[in-house]
Amino acid sequence: MGSQKRMNVELLSYTPNARKIAFTAIRTCYSPSEPSDLFEGAEYERYQEQPASDGQEGSDADRLFRHIINSGHTSTLEHISFTFAIEGVSRVLLAQLTRHRVGFGFSVQSQRYVSDASDKKKGGFQYVVPPKIGAIGEAAAYYEQLMGTLQEAYDKLVELGVPKEDARFVLPNGAATNMTMTANLRALLSFYSKRKPGRGAQWEIAELAEELRRKVVEAEPWLDAYFEQA
Repeated sequence: MGSQKRMNVELLSYTPNARKIAFTAIRTCYSPSEPSDLFEGAEYERYQEQPASDGQEGSDADRLFRHIINSGHTSTLEHISFTFAIEGVSRVLLAQLTRHRVGFGFSVQSQRYVSDASDKKKGGFQYVVPPKIGAIGEAAAYYEQLMGTLQEAYDKLVELGVPKEDARFVLPNGAATNMTMTANLRALLSFYSKRKPGRGAQWEIAELAEELRRKVVEAEPWLDAYFEQA
Protein backbone atom coordinates (compact mmCIF):
# COMPACT_ATOMS: atom_id res chain seq x y z
CA MET A 1 0.00 0.00 0.00
CA GLY A 2 1.10 3.57 -0.63
CA SER A 3 1.98 6.05 2.06
CA GLN A 4 1.18 9.52 3.28
CA LYS A 5 3.04 12.38 1.62
CA ARG A 6 3.84 15.90 2.70
CA MET A 7 4.47 18.85 0.45
CA ASN A 8 8.04 19.66 -0.51
CA VAL A 9 9.01 22.66 -2.64
CA GLU A 10 12.48 23.29 -4.05
CA LEU A 11 13.65 26.17 -6.22
CA LEU A 12 15.57 24.52 -9.07
CA SER A 13 16.58 27.54 -11.11
CA TYR A 14 15.81 31.22 -11.66
CA THR A 15 16.80 34.08 -13.93
CA PRO A 16 20.40 35.22 -13.35
CA ASN A 17 20.89 38.93 -12.63
CA ALA A 18 17.16 39.15 -11.93
CA ARG A 19 17.24 42.61 -10.38
CA LYS A 20 19.33 44.01 -13.22
CA ILE A 21 17.06 42.36 -15.79
CA ALA A 22 14.01 43.95 -14.15
CA PHE A 23 15.74 47.35 -14.13
CA THR A 24 16.66 46.98 -17.81
CA ALA A 25 13.11 46.07 -18.80
CA ILE A 26 11.63 48.97 -16.84
CA ARG A 27 14.07 51.58 -18.10
CA THR A 28 13.70 50.31 -21.69
CA CYS A 29 10.16 51.69 -21.60
CA TYR A 30 11.19 55.16 -20.41
CA SER A 31 14.77 55.72 -21.57
CA PRO A 32 16.20 56.73 -24.96
CA SER A 33 19.07 54.31 -24.28
CA GLU A 34 19.17 50.88 -25.88
CA PRO A 35 18.48 47.84 -23.68
CA SER A 36 22.01 46.48 -24.16
CA ASP A 37 23.45 49.77 -22.90
CA LEU A 38 21.08 49.83 -19.94
CA PHE A 39 22.15 46.32 -18.94
CA GLU A 40 25.88 46.75 -19.51
CA GLY A 41 26.28 50.46 -18.77
CA ALA A 42 26.61 52.54 -15.60
CA GLU A 43 22.99 53.66 -15.24
CA TYR A 44 22.00 50.63 -13.14
CA GLU A 45 24.87 51.26 -10.72
CA ARG A 46 23.86 54.92 -10.37
CA TYR A 47 20.32 53.90 -9.47
CA GLN A 48 21.72 51.38 -7.00
CA GLU A 49 23.96 53.91 -5.29
CA GLN A 50 21.57 56.88 -5.06
CA PRO A 51 19.12 57.05 -2.12
CA ALA A 52 15.46 56.61 -3.06
CA SER A 53 14.14 59.93 -4.36
CA ASP A 54 10.65 59.21 -3.02
CA GLY A 55 11.87 59.53 0.58
CA GLN A 56 11.31 55.85 1.32
CA GLU A 57 13.84 53.15 2.14
CA GLY A 58 16.48 51.76 -0.18
CA SER A 59 18.06 52.99 -3.35
CA ASP A 60 16.59 54.78 -6.33
CA ALA A 61 16.38 51.37 -7.99
CA ASP A 62 14.06 50.30 -5.16
CA ARG A 63 12.03 53.46 -5.76
CA LEU A 64 11.75 52.53 -9.43
CA PHE A 65 10.55 49.01 -8.62
CA ARG A 66 8.00 50.38 -6.14
CA HIS A 67 6.69 52.75 -8.78
CA ILE A 68 6.26 49.91 -11.26
CA ILE A 69 4.39 47.72 -8.76
CA ASN A 70 2.15 50.57 -7.61
CA SER A 71 1.38 51.73 -11.14
CA GLY A 72 0.53 48.23 -12.33
CA HIS A 73 3.18 48.21 -15.07
CA THR A 74 4.13 44.68 -14.04
CA SER A 75 4.59 43.28 -17.56
CA THR A 76 8.21 44.35 -17.05
CA LEU A 77 8.52 41.62 -14.39
CA GLU A 78 7.67 38.84 -16.84
CA HIS A 79 11.34 38.67 -17.84
CA ILE A 80 12.21 37.06 -14.50
CA SER A 81 11.22 33.42 -14.06
CA PHE A 82 11.55 30.73 -11.40
CA THR A 83 11.45 26.94 -11.81
CA PHE A 84 10.32 24.78 -8.89
CA ALA A 85 10.10 21.11 -7.99
CA ILE A 86 6.75 20.64 -6.25
CA GLU A 87 6.35 17.25 -4.62
CA GLY A 88 3.72 15.45 -2.57
CA VAL A 89 0.70 17.61 -3.37
CA SER A 90 -2.83 16.37 -3.97
CA ARG A 91 -4.80 16.24 -7.18
CA VAL A 92 -7.15 18.71 -5.46
CA LEU A 93 -4.32 21.23 -5.35
CA LEU A 94 -3.36 20.45 -8.95
CA ALA A 95 -6.90 21.26 -10.13
CA GLN A 96 -6.76 24.59 -8.30
CA LEU A 97 -3.22 25.45 -9.34
CA THR A 98 -3.74 24.91 -13.06
CA ARG A 99 -6.48 27.52 -13.05
CA HIS A 100 -3.55 29.95 -12.96
CA ARG A 101 -2.43 29.49 -16.56
CA VAL A 102 -1.02 32.79 -17.82
CA GLY A 103 2.69 32.92 -17.06
CA PHE A 104 2.88 29.34 -15.73
CA GLY A 105 4.27 26.13 -17.20
CA PHE A 106 3.49 22.72 -15.67
CA SER A 107 4.97 19.25 -16.20
CA VAL A 108 3.02 16.80 -14.01
CA GLN A 109 3.72 13.17 -13.10
CA SER A 110 1.28 11.10 -15.14
CA GLN A 111 -1.10 8.55 -13.65
CA ARG A 112 -1.47 7.19 -17.16
CA TYR A 113 2.18 6.20 -17.58
CA VAL A 114 3.44 5.85 -13.98
CA SER A 115 2.06 2.77 -12.25
CA ASP A 116 0.48 3.09 -8.81
CA ALA A 117 0.32 -0.68 -8.32
CA SER A 118 1.56 -1.99 -4.98
CA ASP A 119 4.22 -4.20 -6.60
CA LYS A 120 5.77 -1.43 -8.71
CA LYS A 121 8.51 1.08 -7.88
CA LYS A 122 6.25 3.53 -6.04
CA GLY A 123 4.85 0.75 -3.87
CA GLY A 124 1.31 1.99 -4.39
CA PHE A 125 -0.19 5.44 -4.71
CA GLN A 126 0.77 8.07 -2.17
CA TYR A 127 -1.77 10.41 -0.67
CA VAL A 128 -2.23 13.66 1.22
CA VAL A 129 -4.06 13.73 4.56
CA PRO A 130 -5.96 16.99 5.23
CA PRO A 131 -5.04 18.32 8.70
CA LYS A 132 -8.67 18.39 9.85
CA ILE A 133 -8.96 14.69 9.07
CA GLY A 134 -5.61 13.88 10.66
CA ALA A 135 -6.59 15.73 13.84
CA ILE A 136 -9.51 13.39 14.55
CA GLY A 137 -8.33 9.89 15.40
CA GLU A 138 -11.40 8.06 14.16
CA ALA A 139 -11.54 10.12 10.96
CA ALA A 140 -7.84 9.54 10.29
CA ALA A 141 -8.22 5.79 10.77
CA TYR A 142 -11.24 5.68 8.46
CA TYR A 143 -9.42 7.75 5.84
CA GLU A 144 -6.39 5.46 5.91
CA GLN A 145 -8.63 2.40 5.67
CA LEU A 146 -10.35 3.90 2.64
CA MET A 147 -7.00 4.61 0.98
CA GLY A 148 -6.12 0.93 1.47
CA THR A 149 -9.40 -0.16 -0.09
CA LEU A 150 -8.79 2.05 -3.13
CA GLN A 151 -5.29 0.66 -3.46
CA GLU A 152 -6.71 -2.87 -3.46
CA ALA A 153 -9.22 -1.87 -6.13
CA TYR A 154 -6.49 -0.37 -8.33
CA ASP A 155 -4.28 -3.45 -7.92
CA LYS A 156 -7.18 -5.77 -8.74
CA LEU A 157 -8.10 -3.90 -11.89
CA VAL A 158 -4.49 -4.00 -13.10
CA GLU A 159 -4.31 -7.70 -12.26
CA LEU A 160 -7.42 -8.25 -14.40
CA GLY A 161 -5.68 -6.65 -17.36
CA VAL A 162 -7.17 -3.15 -17.11
CA PRO A 163 -4.60 -0.59 -18.39
CA LYS A 164 -3.20 1.95 -15.94
CA GLU A 165 -4.97 4.79 -17.74
CA ASP A 166 -8.34 3.21 -16.85
CA ALA A 167 -7.44 1.72 -13.46
CA ARG A 168 -6.53 5.23 -12.26
CA PHE A 169 -10.21 6.17 -12.29
CA VAL A 170 -10.55 4.65 -8.81
CA LEU A 171 -7.78 6.82 -7.34
CA PRO A 172 -8.97 9.70 -5.12
CA ASN A 173 -8.55 13.47 -5.27
CA GLY A 174 -6.20 13.02 -2.33
CA ALA A 175 -3.71 11.01 -4.44
CA ALA A 176 -0.34 12.75 -4.37
CA THR A 177 1.52 13.94 -7.43
CA ASN A 178 4.75 15.70 -8.34
CA MET A 179 5.43 18.43 -10.87
CA THR A 180 8.00 20.79 -12.27
CA MET A 181 6.58 24.29 -12.51
CA THR A 182 7.98 27.45 -14.04
CA ALA A 183 6.39 30.86 -13.53
CA ASN A 184 7.39 34.42 -14.25
CA LEU A 185 7.50 36.93 -11.42
CA ARG A 186 4.37 38.79 -12.48
CA ALA A 187 2.40 35.53 -12.49
CA LEU A 188 3.78 34.52 -9.09
CA LEU A 189 2.84 37.84 -7.50
CA SER A 190 -0.68 37.55 -8.92
CA PHE A 191 -0.97 33.95 -7.73
CA TYR A 192 0.23 34.86 -4.25
CA SER A 193 -2.23 37.74 -3.96
CA LYS A 194 -5.12 35.34 -4.57
CA ARG A 195 -3.93 32.22 -2.72
CA LYS A 196 -1.87 33.44 0.22
CA PRO A 197 -2.93 32.56 3.79
CA GLY A 198 -5.79 34.72 5.01
CA ARG A 199 -7.43 35.18 1.62
CA GLY A 200 -9.86 32.27 1.94
CA ALA A 201 -7.88 29.78 -0.14
CA GLN A 202 -7.92 26.13 0.90
CA TRP A 203 -5.13 25.16 3.31
CA GLU A 204 -2.97 23.19 0.86
CA ILE A 205 -2.74 25.77 -1.90
CA ALA A 206 -2.27 28.53 0.69
CA GLU A 207 0.65 26.53 2.08
CA LEU A 208 2.06 26.20 -1.44
CA ALA A 209 1.72 29.94 -2.05
CA GLU A 210 3.67 30.67 1.11
CA GLU A 211 6.37 28.13 0.24
CA LEU A 212 6.80 29.61 -3.24
CA ARG A 213 7.10 33.09 -1.75
CA ARG A 214 9.66 31.87 0.80
CA LYS A 215 11.83 30.18 -1.83
CA VAL A 216 11.75 33.22 -4.13
CA VAL A 217 12.62 35.64 -1.33
CA GLU A 218 15.46 33.40 -0.14
CA ALA A 219 16.95 33.63 -3.65
CA GLU A 220 16.12 37.31 -4.26
CA PRO A 221 15.57 39.10 -0.91
CA TRP A 222 14.74 42.41 -2.59
CA LEU A 223 11.45 40.90 -3.76
CA ASP A 224 10.06 40.44 -0.24
CA ALA A 225 8.43 43.86 -0.22
CA TYR A 226 6.51 43.10 -3.43
CA PHE A 227 5.03 39.90 -2.05
CA GLU A 228 4.03 41.88 1.06
CA GLN A 229 2.11 44.30 -1.18
CA ALA A 230 0.40 41.48 -3.12
